Order: sequence, then C-alpha cells, then structure tokens
Amino acid sequence: MMLLEHDAKELLARCGLAAPEGVWIEHAAELDRLALPPAPWMVKAQVPVGGRGKAGAIWPVATVAEAKAEVERLLGSRVLGHPVRACRLETRTAFVHEAYLSLIIDPLAAGVRVVVSAAGGIDVEQSADAMKNALAPPDEAGVREAAQSLARELPESHRGAVAAALAAAATAFFRYEALLVEINPLFIRADGSWLIGDAKLAVDVNALARQPEIRSLIEAKARAYPEAALKVRDGFDYVELDPEGTIGLLTTGAGLSMKLIDELIGKGERPINFVDVRTGELRGDPARLVRILDKLSRAPRLRVLLVNIFAGITDLGEFAALLVRALEAVPLFDVPIVARLVGRGAGEVQAQLRGARLPIVIEPDLDRAVAKTAEIAAGRGALA
Repeated sequence: MMLLEHDAKELLARCGLAAPEGVWIEHAAELDRLALPPAPWMVKAQVPVGGRGKAGAIWPVATVAEAKAEVERLLGSRVLGHPVRACRLETRTAFVHEAYLSLIIDPLAAGVRVVVSAAGGIDVEQSADAMKNALAPPDEAGVREAAQSLARELPESHRGAVAAALAAAATAFFRYEALLVEINPLFIRADGSWLIGDAKLAVDVNALARQPEIRSLIEAKARAYPEAALKVRDGFDYVELDPEGTIGLLTTGAGLSMKLIDELIGKGERPINFVDVRTGELRGDPARLVRILDKLSRAPRLRVLLVNIFAGITDLGEFAALLVRALEAVPLFDVPIVARLVGRGAGEVQAQLRGARLPIVIEPDLDRAVAKTAEIAAGRGALA
C-alpha cells in the first residue's frame, strides 16, 4: 500500500529525511485553531498517487483565507480517481536545485534498484536520460554502498545532499520493510542543506504485524486508509476499484480474484471491488461476509453479485449457511447472484441455497460463471 504524503514524511523524518513543516487537515475550520507552520504555504491534497501538481491538487497560498478556500475546494473532490479526505498545509521552501532519488524492490533481479537524478520535480519523466541506477543486494549495507557510488556521479552541487538523503532513505527502506521509497523532488538549498519536497513510501500490508508504527498510524487514521484499516481490524483484503461499477465480488484467493477482475474488465464490465474473504478464517461467524455485503449494498449501480469460492479446508455447506445469514442481515434487494462454489461439500450446497429462496444461479464452471455475470451486468441476461 502507498502511504499518504503527510504520513510518509512523518515516518521518513524519524530516519533523518527532514521535510518542510506541515500539518494534517481534514476540515477547513481546523485552520483557525491549529498551530500552523510558517507562511507562505502549499496546500496539498492527500491521495496515494503521483501527478498531483499537474492535476491541480497542489496549490500555493499566502493567507489563512486562501488556505481555507483551497482546502474546501479539494476536500471531497476526486484527484486522479482517488477521493480527497485530507490535505497537508506545508511551508514553502526556497531552493536552488531539485533532485530525484528512489529505492525500489526489483523482484526479477532479487535486489534493490537504486535510482538518482540531478533533475527532479514534476517533469522528471522528461529527464529519464539523466537518471542513473544500480542494483544493490537486499541489505542495508549493500544499498548504502550502491547509493554512495551513484551519488558520486552527480554534479558537485548535488552530490552531498543526494548522498546524505540516500543514506537516510536506506535506513527507512529496511526499517519499514518498504517496497518503495521515492523522493521527488529533493530540495537542495543554496547552503547545501536539503529537505524532501514530496515523498512516496509504499509498504507491504502483510508486514504490518511487524510494523507497529505503521499499524498504529492506520488504526488512528482509519478514514484515510479504509482498506488497510479493514485488513488490520478484520484480517482480510477489500479494495474498492470502481464506486460506479455494476458487479460486486465476494471471492476468495487473491490471485483468482484478480483473474476474475481482469476477465470481467476484458468483457467491458466494471467490477466494484477486489476482495479475498479467506473462508478458512470465518470460523462459523458471518460477520466478515456481512461487512463485505454491507459495502456492496451501498454501491449505487450494483446489478449482480459474483460469488466465487474455491474451498479447501472450509466445508461449503458451512459457507452457504453463513452466506444465507449474511444476506438476511444485509438484503441486496433481489440483486441476482451468480455463485461458483467448488470444494468440500459442493454437492449439498445447491439444494441448501435454493431452499433459501435467493435470486441465485449456481455455476461450477468458472468461464460460464464469468460469462453469466457479464451478461446480467450488461442487461443481456437473467438468472435461469
């Protein structure tokens, strides 16, 4: 998962990557009571994606009134497909150079890719020929060595700042078990000192049990990180893909769930969500299913629910009973259900679900289940 810029900067600062002073804002009225950093400022929409500057989601302001107006404009909007639930108000920084640096897992090479450039900022992609990179072994000493070697290839005006920032970035990379640490731009001031202008910190949600700092952050900001907070609280994955989609998914198995999404999109349909419900952890309690159905029930264009459960340990009879209880708790108002239920106890499930008088068709063949779901979503078919 990608942390929001404000939180990434707070965490990275603990490893020596200092940023301009800034505050987290969820309501414009907070500007009247917060201890604000020195003006003038930048108002920055907090969404987990790059390109915010070109999308009009980062804006300079000089007064509290201007800041309020910008915060009000951004909050509740969508930037590059992401809802804006918070902004960062940050002191503007005077600088003479912008540089770029990143550390990223390179799975094919089984190492860490170190990338630097003497050109940074919003047009960094146009300076790809100026980027230098090296592959380092996946340990902090190896990454530091590769980073320092690359920094020595930069102009003297950039060398010291980039080297120091890379060393701190290496510490953060391993401390947080990161997948990516990217600083763009790195502000270099006239006296050679530096600050991180923008930061990306991508972490592995499966490592949260070993990352109390990040876990505590997610729990405290559940509204800003709804999917990650759900995983921390309930132990399964749910990601909203398209709030205006027509197909709700209740599925297990991350790889198979992603395959279903790809196939549905390939047919021109719009899945609402990704989910890996993890049936082996239901333990006779429908609460997990209720939470998924409750989320889907709020989708304004939901037309069909695709249930795909390939059960190993779980008895499908038990799952079917839990599904019926969940649908009783969260009625989907006769939304058609296409169910592919494969595994232990599959032979008993069909009669069990039909006895519940649900608008459901059971289709054990994966391709036919996907095709039937797409037909219903497109209005070309009905349950039969």
